[in-house]
Amino acid sequence: MEKKEILKYVDHTLLTQGATWEEIRQILDDAMKYETASACIPASYVKQAADYVEGKLPICTVIGFPNGYSTTAVKVFETKDAIENGASEIDMVINIGWLKDKKYEALEDEIRQIHEACGGRILKVIIETCLLTEEEKIKMCEIVTKAGAEYIKTSTGFSTAGATFADVELMRKHVGADVKVKAAGGISSFDDAEEFIRLGAERLGTSRLVKIMKNSPDAGAGY
Repeated sequence: MEKKEILKYVDHTLLTQGATWEEIRQILDDAMKYETASACIPASYVKQAADYVEGKLPICTVIGFPNGYSTTAVKVFETKDAIENGASEIDMVINIGWLKDKKYEALEDEIRQIHEACGGRILKVIIETCLLTEEEKIKMCEIVTKAGAEYIKTSTGFSTAGATFADVELMRKHVGADVKVKAAGGISSFDDAEEFIRLGAERLGTSRLVKIMKNSPDAGAGY
């Protein structure tokens, strides 16, 4: 694949705790320049970012991030607030403890409520694969499918590991036909990105590919 084609799969991402507006603005400028799928940024910057890009770029933000253990009511409020501020895509983190406790109905209900709060916008459900057993990953594929979300996503990029080829392959095999897969965390080369796409990922969460395009000296660092 051409690099330009691969970049169309990318949610160009900056979610570090100390991210400044100047850094966010650079992410937005680069995302528009390289025509990435979206820019994924902290919720506190969504309104400013949406105003800045003036509809030229989808703005994605994260909900219940990165730990996922906020209450459902809080996550729904975060989602509605982000949408009102101009977000067009939402990446939420599941309650991993609920999954370990086998509270499957609660997980499905939470995802469904957040999906409803999205009002037709794209919802991606982060399951944090590095913390799950294979059985739990498969179960989450079933739950995300039943709850109606558009995507299942591997990772926050803030836990013990990011996306793996094996996880993307597994998720693609077990999600419903209408659910897409997003790989995120640790995607550090165009070769790896192309392999994730070949295995079925339809979005990639990373900042490194644009850094490579810019020949940045720290192209191997970060999300």
